[in-house]
Amino acid sequence: MADANAPLFDTFSRAPLRFERGEGVWLFTESGERYLDFAAGVAVNSLGHAHPHLVEAIKTQAEKVWHVSNLYEVPGQEKLAKRLTEATFADKVFFTNSGAEALECAIKTARRYHYSKGHPEKFRIVTFEGAFHGRTLATIAAGGQQKYLEGFGPKVEGFNQVPFGDLEALKAVITNETAALLIEPIQGEGGIRAPSKELLQTLRDLCNEHGMLLIFDEVQTGVGRTGKLFAYEWTGVAPDIMAVAKGIGGGFPLGACLATADAASGMTAGVHGTTYGGNPLAMAVGNAVLDVVLADGFLERVRDVALVFRQGLASLKDRFPDVIEEIRGEGLLLGIKARVPSGELLQAMRAEHLLGVPAGDNVVRLLPPLVTTAEEAREGLSRIETAAASLTAAKQAKIA
Repeated sequence: MADANAPLFDTFSRAPLRFERGEGVWLFTESGERYLDFAAGVAVNSLGHAHPHLVEAIKTQAEKVWHVSNLYEVPGQEKLAKRLTEATFADKVFFTNSGAEALECAIKTARRYHYSKGHPEKFRIVTFEGAFHGRTLATIAAGGQQKYLEGFGPKVEGFNQVPFGDLEALKAVITNETAALLIEPIQGEGGIRAPSKELLQTLRDLCNEHGMLLIFDEVQTGVGRTGKLFAYEWTGVAPDIMAVAKGIGGGFPLGACLATADAASGMTAGVHGTTYGGNPLAMAVGNAVLDVVLADGFLERVRDVALVFRQGLASLKDRFPDVIEEIRGEGLLLGIKARVPSGELLQAMRAEHLLGVPAGDNVVRLLPPLVTTAEEAREGLSRIETAAASLTAAKQAKIA
């Protein structure tokens, strides 16, 4: 039960853990206990904890200037935007503080595009069931999940949800009011579910055919998480607009909306803004993250470690079929679909001092920092094995 006298909103169900410091893939509690962090702040701590290059970047910038607002030019924005556009499909970047803000910008960019082209009637956006796009009023409407919509008044108008992967349902809701299709290359909160490459190509073709924009939500999948800089690179399908956050700041609040020059053509002076977004401190950290992630060999090492981890999880699935039903995901964005309640598996993992993240569809997400070594991946596998064995033993004891 929540403490009625606590000064914080009662909106989080927090684990009874207090971490004092972190080092690489490890977190240390106030009492000195060490936890292997395969939650990574929900895919945020892309380079783990206290990465020396990030620490130095933020210390150096903190001694210069933290914030000036977007009333003035911010050189770090120009540098980071240039690096992102050179590495992606995009021509333009708008910096935000979070993933939800990046999605808000993406939605507004799509609607404004059609408005500026003389089609203000095109404002509706089609999304997919199981999606998660943020917690603002617009993004919970985009996600369409009732548990997030309940109690917040009428759902924001302009969004259509269709069943995940149902192409016929998608085609049926497209009208002359449809502005864009919005999808995650891999659903994170929805249970590490990936649409097929064929489906994504069909979405691209439908957008081209109907004059719609394709928006990818890469808040969770981006910045090396899948072994490529962005997950869309695995598919051969490029969006018109893309929302990015989480890993790009390595733990510092930072997001971005990327777009082609054409898609961003309606976003002219004064139509959108942010006070904090893209401030010098955030830009220093974002550039430092890219220094590491774009270095020669880094993403190749992520893919190598991911292969070790994925193969180990597949072996555990075979050995503990009463606990593990399926292994999902790409790179270091992996999910265990459990046969037991996923909360029980998470609790058993935590008892072994291993942290994971809950997701929909009875899935436990495993999101190790991208700097995880093969040895640390094997250590995580060993702890998952012990957790699965304890659940199997408990189940057998009940039967006996």
